[in-house]
Amino acid sequence: MKLLRRIPNCFLYIRSLRQNQVASVYGGQINSQSKPYTPRRAVMYVPGNDQKKMQKVTSLDLDSAVLDCEDGVAANKKEEARSTIREALDQIDFGRTECIVRVNSVTSGLMEGDLLEVLKAKRMPHALMLPKVERPQDIDMFTKQLKVALQGRSLQTRPFLITYVESALGLMNLRDVFQKTVDLQLKEQLYVLDGVVFGSDDYCADIGATRTADAKELLYARQKIVTCAKAFKLQAIDMVHIDLKDLEGIEKQSLEGARMGFTGKQVIHPSHVPIVQRAFSPNQDQVVWATELVEAFSKHTESGKGAFTFRGKMIDMPSVLQAKNILQLSANIGSKAP
Repeated sequence: MKLLRRIPNCFLYIRSLRQNQVASVYGGQINSQSKPYTPRRAVMYVPGNDQKKMQKVTSLDLDSAVLDCEDGVAANKKEEARSTIREALDQIDFGRTECIVRVNSVTSGLMEGDLLEVLKAKRMPHALMLPKVERPQDIDMFTKQLKVALQGRSLQTRPFLITYVESALGLMNLRDVFQKTVDLQLKEQLYVLDGVVFGSDDYCADIGATRTADAKELLYARQKIVTCAKAFKLQAIDMVHIDLKDLEGIEKQSLEGARMGFTGKQVIHPSHVPIVQRAFSPNQDQVVWATELVEAFSKHTESGKGAFTFRGKMIDMPSVLQAKNILQLSANIGSKAP
């Protein structure tokens, strides 16, 4: 079944979208929490102090724009970034593009100020990103500060929360971090955990590894991040491709990430956006295959039989679920089209 083998494993994630659940499986329970699916195939960073670049994002047909308070902003521009982001949230129409704000880390001493200023905006960001999470205690501190920043504000819709893995300790504690986040999510009702990002450069520096073109030194970390994310029904955003001119390389790495189970990829240049978003989308042949297979399955089910033959291949339930996943992802992506 050549076509089926080419379908990225990330499409299996869509099964959880139909269940509409946030899972805390390691605590022995699955907590139901309705949440719409937001495609984040390309997630592009925009320096929070650069209003022109924020405005340009609206023309890129981009899934997610991250208005950055952290690494993309110089130390002496942090306060400017906060106020510029606050103004952008209220003044810029981002259209179909999801608007995310990345605050500084818990340990930076800057996160509190980020939250207090940015969340003065009348319009809440669709999601918040918390970098350099290493311990469950980091989530506890973030939640307390978020509660202070939102004091007196009535939330019609809770923002999504997306965390980062950027160190060996953060990777080893990832399961416990997710569990703590889900527990606090249910208790405080301030956010909805929705994904995790792999900060590969910081991770390499932390473990003393050298970045290579094939990224073999990151294989274990990438696999563990995807595994933990899917156990908690979360999106997994893959590493940045830092060579801006290597368009062939970005395509190859994006397709590899999709096959590994990642649902999207970080982007730092507009030229990478269409390449990445195409890599994390089902192509037309896959959609046709899936549509015809689901229709054939529906007709076959009426006969009361088990496995059946489709296009000369034996089909069982995993194949049918794969096909339904493709159609669901295609529909979700289509719903964000301009």
